[in-house]
Amino acid sequence: MADLEITDLHVRTEEREILRGVNLEISRGEIHALMGPNGSGKSTLANTLLGHPSYEITEGSITFKGEDITEAEPHERAKAGLFLAFQYPVSIPGVSVANFLRMAINAKREEPIQVKEFRNQLQHAIELLDVDRAFTSRHLNDGFSGGEKKRAEILQMAMLAPDIAILDETDSGLDIDALRTVAEGVQRLHDEQGLGALIITHYQRILHYVKPQFVHILMDGRIVLEGGVELVERLEREGYDQIRQEVGASAAAAVATGNSSPPTHV
Repeated sequence: MADLEITDLHVRTEEREILRGVNLEISRGEIHALMGPNGSGKSTLANTLLGHPSYEITEGSITFKGEDITEAEPHERAKAGLFLAFQYPVSIPGVSVANFLRMAINAKREEPIQVKEFRNQLQHAIELLDVDRAFTSRHLNDGFSGGEKKRAEILQMAMLAPDIAILDETDSGLDIDALRTVAEGVQRLHDEQGLGALIITHYQRILHYVKPQFVHILMDGRIVLEGGVELVERLEREGYDQIRQEVGASAAAAVATGNSSPPTHV
């Protein structure tokens, strides 16, 4: 049984259905990439997994570590070991990165973390991710560049040590150096902590630095194609239009023969 199981997930918002039967399984220690063109439903899936109230699940289920969390509150999902790295992280003026991290850790614990333990964990995370120690004294995301905001989220992942992290277009707006720093951070957390990750993106460039074991293509609210890293290389050569044409032809053939059309594996 996978740690995170998404089964026949249908989601709508403002009277419009966005996800139309998503099936996906992710386990700790696995790196998955979810790719697709704009408007395919990628961010809707990310927000739904973490319980955003604007997204209504009309059918299907989400199970995490054997527990049905379809109706769970966002903080309950986070406490259980899910983490969402936002596409547009919010700023919190007046709260330092270090204080925010300590509050986040305490929210998952029965007893507050001791100062010495926290400092040791923070120092280890700083060294692991090659972050400047002064960075943790700044107010969270206040005046941060795009790369600094994403670096702060990777630091949160290192401190919170989730089982599965959902990275919603973490590569958005990053220059090459910032992209490499963030991607290498994810890879290091995978290697050291056994982090499982779902990297949601419509670009291939982040996947040059962190290599997924599984790649899924989402179009029109459904996963239509699955494979390994070779699927990323195919997208670079052919783009989404070629895949869309193949999927359309496959669906038409399935209708003609009276069969359903599950995702194609390559």
